[in-house]
Amino acid sequence: PAGVDHGARLRMPGKGEVGPGAGPAGDLHVEFRVKPDPMFARRGDDLVCSVTVPATAAALGTVIELETFDGPREVQLKGGTQPGHTEVLPGLGVTRLNGRGRGDLKVFVDVEVPAKLDDRQRELLEELARLRGEERVAPAVTAGGGLFSRLRERIGL
Repeated sequence: PAGVDHGARLRMPGKGEVGPGAGPAGDLHVEFRVKPDPMFARRGDDLVCSVTVPATAAALGTVIELETFDGPREVQLKGGTQPGHTEVLPGLGVTRLNGRGRGDLKVFVDVEVPAKLDDRQRELLEELARLRGEERVAPAVTAGGGLFSRLRERIGL
């Protein structure tokens, strides 16, 4: 049945083996095993997946084409999309077991920051940082200090 989840059981009265001494048939119990999908995971009636976009696409905005169980869909990511952002596509999840509607498709966005830059790319990013008034900053330190500060305090250095 549409919407059935892994491990769900269905009891079919009178559809099992014939009872002892040619008695009435017993019940048939069916346990479902749902094959995992390589792209989507199920969370209740929702489907979840993740996509990775380049940092430039996240900053400028982009349209990604996502293959769904209902065919290809375009997903618009606005400029300034942050890592971990979730786009929700209503009604593209799993059919509810009672047949009333469907869950949502939740698309988690991961932003890929380039690991290697050539000289020109580095120059352009540094220029962008200057235009935005950004300076290279030290990592944020919590009010209690960093890990090593707290360790030094504990051992009295």
